[in-house]
Amino acid sequence: MKKFTRKHGDRYDGYRVKSKNPFFYIVPHIMPERVDSQVFYPDTVDITEIEKFVREHNQTDIPGLRTFHVFLAAAVRTAAEKPYMNRFVVGRKMYHARNFVVSMTIKKLGTKEEAIIKLPFDYTDSIYDVAEKLSKAVKENKVAEESNGTDKVAGILGHLPVGLLGFVVGCLKALDKKGWMPKAINKISPFHTSLFITNVGSIGIGPVFHHIYNFGTTSVFIAIGKKYYANEIDDEGNVSRRHKMDIKFVVDERTCDGAYYSSIFRKFGFYIKNPDLLLKKGEKVVIDDGIDMKGRKEYEEEITSEINY
Repeated sequence: MKKFTRKHGDRYDGYRVKSKNPFFYIVPHIMPERVDSQVFYPDTVDITEIEKFVREHNQTDIPGLRTFHVFLAAAVRTAAEKPYMNRFVVGRKMYHARNFVVSMTIKKLGTKEEAIIKLPFDYTDSIYDVAEKLSKAVKENKVAEESNGTDKVAGILGHLPVGLLGFVVGCLKALDKKGWMPKAINKISPFHTSLFITNVGSIGIGPVFHHIYNFGTTSVFIAIGKKYYANEIDDEGNVSRRHKMDIKFVVDERTCDGAYYSSIFRKFGFYIKNPDLLLKKGEKVVIDDGIDMKGRKEYEEEITSEINY
C-alpha cells in the first residue's frame, strides 16, 4: 500500500485533511460527536448472479468463498477509488486513515460466544487476497478456549470497579482526541477502524441501522441481512424469482457531502453486481485530495495482519 511520511498536524493513524469546502470546518463544531452526525441509508441487492459466481469459484479456485467475501472485497475496492470513505473526524478535526482496516464479528467454534477481529487490507487486494486473509483470521480466532488481544483487554477492563473503569475509559477518550492514545490500544481496538461490517443475516434476521461509535475512528458501518426470495415483473409482464439481500449503511456526514456518499454507495453496488472485476488486483487507487502532499515522501508498505503506524 502506498503511504506518506507524516507532517505537523497528522496523527500516527491518520493524515490531516484540509477540505476545500469551509462548511466541513464548521460542521464538527456544530455536531462534535458521531452520534450527532449519523446518516442512515438502506439498500437492496439482487444476489442471484452473485451466488452463481460464488458457487463457481467456491468449487474451483477460491475454496470456502461466501457472499460475504464479495461484499468485503467490494468495500475494499470502493475505498481505493473513493478515498473519502476512509476519512474520520476526531477532536473536531478531519483525517484520512493511514490504513484501510475492517472490523467484524465472528462466532467461535462450538459456542455462542463471539469474537471481534480487525483486519488491514491493501487497496489493490483482489477477492482472492480478501478471502485468504479473512479465512486465516477466522481460523486463528474461532477456537473457543482462545482469546485475541481485543477479548483479553475487554476482559481485564470488565473486571475493574465501575468508578475506575469510567476513569480509564475517560482517559483513553481524552488521549484519543489528541492522537496520543497508545498504539498498542489502537491496534486492538475494534472502534479504531475504517469500516465496521456485520453479517446479521447469519443469525437469520434482517439488517439493522447500527450506530457508529463516538470513541475511535469508525465512519462507516454496514449491516448485511438475511437472504430472501422476491418475485419481479419485467416490462413484458414476465415474472421471475430473484434472490435478494438488504443492506443498511450508517455513515458520518462530517467526512463528505451527500453527493459523494451517493457515489460511494453506487460504486459499492457496482462491484457487488460485477464480482468478476474483483478477481484481478485493483489498478486504480485515488489519493485523497484533502491531504496536503507538499513536503511528503511516498513509500510502499506491505500490508500484513499486523497494523503498522
